[in-house]
Amino acid sequence: MTTSFKALFDLSGRTAVVTGGCGILGRRFAEGLAEFGANVAIVDLDQAATDAAAAEIAALHPVRAKGYGCDITVPGSVRNIADALEADLGPVSILLNNAASKTRDVDAFFASVETFSQDTWREIMAVNLDGMFNVAQVFGGRMAERGYGAIVQTASIYGLMAPDQRIYEGSEYLGRAINTPAVYTASKAGVIGLTKHLATYWAAKGVRVNTLTPGGVESGQNETFKARYGARVPLGRMARADEMVGTMLFLVSDAASYVTGQNIAVDGGLSAW
Repeated sequence: MTTSFKALFDLSGRTAVVTGGCGILGRRFAEGLAEFGANVAIVDLDQAATDAAAAEIAALHPVRAKGYGCDITVPGSVRNIADALEADLGPVSILLNNAASKTRDVDAFFASVETFSQDTWREIMAVNLDGMFNVAQVFGGRMAERGYGAIVQTASIYGLMAPDQRIYEGSEYLGRAINTPAVYTASKAGVIGLTKHLATYWAAKGVRVNTLTPGGVESGQNETFKARYGARVPLGRMARADEMVGTMLFLVSDAASYVTGQNIAVDGGLSAW
């Protein structure tokens, strides 16, 4: 039997959902899926932003793309957009469970462990972990009923390991001092655990579930942070958003037909030492 290995990556005719689809990684994930032939539903909080992103993708690639405003912390909202987008684009067989939050109050997000508020903790967990489950529950359940699907959930290198607090002295993001709060580490570690559970739960139904764990991605950090972070990475630098897309495409494609329950760290080797 002759196998076309290139054809394993073809996503033509499939419908993909990208939550957090207007974000730094979400936009690139959506564009990569469209380039490989998938119809794409871009899901994010702001309907106008999702409409604009979908229009740009549809103008570049011969696929259907449409935006959907949704608060993933509200299960009913997730179910509603699932019904709408499947009516528009067809049954979903690919899910990029990618949405995450840094809260509406940036000062509260960057507070110390000693002063971090319970309200902010719950706000982050409601998106990063509860919302992740809400989305997987709806779309993964539908995939299981149909007997086919691939889910990729976005975690973070800080779901695998603790941040090195020394890199934050003098470090800024978009002009303000930064750190990585404990709630982010805890929520992203939870994503990895959730992936393993769902992968084994739905395996017999033909649904694969994997985690993509990005290392630090350049997105507005100052030179101090980039230099200090890069010095901790074997490849010597932060990642570019585009460098996450190839791994994502592999995991959702038939090239990864025997890959489930795994966490692939695209981190320049950071977690190797």
